[in-house]
Amino acid sequence: MIVVGGEALVDLVPGEPLDSTVDGGLRALLPRLGGGPYNVALATARLGVPASFLSRVSTDRFGGALVDRLAASGVGTSLLQRGEEPTTLAVVALDERGGAHYTFYVEGTADRLFADPGPLPAETTALSLGTLGMVLEPGASAYEAMLRRESARGTLTALDPNIREALISDPAAYRARFASWLPDVRLLKISDDDAAWLAEGADPVVAAHGWVESGVDAVVLTRGAEGLSVITAAGELAHVPSRAVAVVDTIGAGDTVQGALLAWLHHHEVTEPAALGAEQWREALAYAAKAASITVSRSGAEPPTAADMAASV
Repeated sequence: MIVVGGEALVDLVPGEPLDSTVDGGLRALLPRLGGGPYNVALATARLGVPASFLSRVSTDRFGGALVDRLAASGVGTSLLQRGEEPTTLAVVALDERGGAHYTFYVEGTADRLFADPGPLPAETTALSLGTLGMVLEPGASAYEAMLRRESARGTLTALDPNIREALISDPAAYRARFASWLPDVRLLKISDDDAAWLAEGADPVVAAHGWVESGVDAVVLTRGAEGLSVITAAGELAHVPSRAVAVVDTIGAGDTVQGALLAWLHHHEVTEPAALGAEQWREALAYAAKAASITVSRSGAEPPTAADMAASV
């Protein structure tokens, strides 16, 4: 079983423009269920892998809808914590290319109050963490403790920092904390932009080699229209191009890559990413790129199912 930990929230996504004479050209905001780790859990389960979501979710109406969607996608909910605090909100602005930019409302919300549940179930083979869950306290410290504990017992650990700069009050402290996680991370999935931010402007590939030297087995770089690359502990570099599709928006694209990589590793019974050769990595990256291409062709974070993948040419 793959356990995915982190926040579940509601994205408020732009809909049709309102009357410009009344509302200044603002667009209606439509609620879409999301959050980086939440989307990873959906993607993993929809691709036919046993997955469970680990978080604290509100008992409000949004929280109920989040839990219902997990269940409908086949994600286990037995590890969920519930609370009366409100659900985190993310207001989304889309640029001319469909790229998503976020403003978060996180004060006193349920997911940031996540508490360490102790050791994960014995059947856990992988733990994936990231995004706001690794930033907002006190939950961030609880997830960090889990990362270190599960790594020590041999669980495949995966991380997508998915940087939300506006919520990181002390960048230097966060960068130092990120560096402290690396010896306990087997798979690091990160965008070019996030890699450059963490490395303070250094080339992402150069930064990835440094992170591998710090203990990570494999770093997968998502490079937008340029595709996906991987740098491994063996020093191998593999790359696949992105798939050409009509992009509706990019919400959930990186999360889908993470979920698809975890699903591919599970289907191929890989517990040590460092053991993969270049050709196997190209196969894994192509699978993830295909999954992401389906997600970006849809509005909001809507990862594909195994049937969607089989039907896509």
